Amino acid sequence: MTARVLSGVQPTGNLHLGNYLGAIRNFVGLQDTHECLYCVVDMHAITVFQDPKELAANTREVAAAFIAAGVDPKNHIVFNQAQVSQHAELAWVLNCVSRMGWLNRMTQFKEKAGKDREKASVGLYVYPNLMAADILLYKATHVPVGEDQKQHLELARDIAQKFNHDFKAEGFFPQPEPLIQGPATRVMSLRDGTKKMSKSDPSDLSRITMLDGPDEIAKKIRKAKTDTQALPETKEQLEGRPEAANLLGIYAALADVPLEAAIGQFAGSQFSNLKEQLAELAIEKIGPIGEEMKRLTQDPATVDAILADGAERARAIAEPIMAEVRHKVGFLGS
Repeated sequence: MTARVLSGVQPTGNLHLGNYLGAIRNFVGLQDTHECLYCVVDMHAITVFQDPKELAANTREVAAAFIAAGVDPKNHIVFNQAQVSQHAELAWVLNCVSRMGWLNRMTQFKEKAGKDREKASVGLYVYPNLMAADILLYKATHVPVGEDQKQHLELARDIAQKFNHDFKAEGFFPQPEPLIQGPATRVMSLRDGTKKMSKSDPSDLSRITMLDGPDEIAKKIRKAKTDTQALPETKEQLEGRPEAANLLGIYAALADVPLEAAIGQFAGSQFSNLKEQLAELAIEKIGPIGEEMKRLTQDPATVDAILADGAERARAIAEPIMAEVRHKVGFLGS
């Protein structure tokens, strides 16, 4: 079977360094070794209400980020989920295969719904089933995921196995494997190394966005929280030092070197030295991507054409697989 990668990014605005290092940058390297489908998951985004105009703009921004970072939409497929209706169709079938007990164990729903879960949307609750549909619809073999999505991928594997068993279709859906890459798979807030970098943090200084200019990037890194000790000499000495771990991890990821190499480079030095070199590196790596994103988003017709072409090619893969699903389930007319 062809090694096929499927991954997606939510269009919820303010793409930041965590989105880039945790997902988008890895998409680029996988193009050399896999058949890749990269999806702007606009259907996932509406599990929490989105302003329609902002959703459309944010969808284009994420697509622009894929392309600006180096994803090739001619040799691979870039599309938005809502243009391929088979995602929603398979999600319903998988809603009927997945079990309540499995969804009740999903920690991300508990975190996102907060204390008043009764007011959360049903979509937020069954979101992992739609994620499983995204993956299985293309019989993807590999999924680049951050640590926080591993549980959802395990659920997709369980759903695939149960579908194959229930409908006596051994091997029909593959067991997708996670791809967790690089030293900074989970980028933390610049203001609190124990919290994930997030667009919802009230402090702009907590995150570097993909559209930040050089001055903003340098300012945010300069003001990043630190502790009072010199930088550690070994990986083990990072224990209990979340801000040091975060900044060194970001440096290692942007420099494309192992974390141990970054630790060795800055061992015993002050945070000011790390911050100065990290700011230069971040400006060098992120700046050109942000400029290209701005250029692309100012030409929405071009971005829309790329997404429409990608959706057509995605449907060409998805529909034959969905037709087989309909037949196996017993739907007439399939």
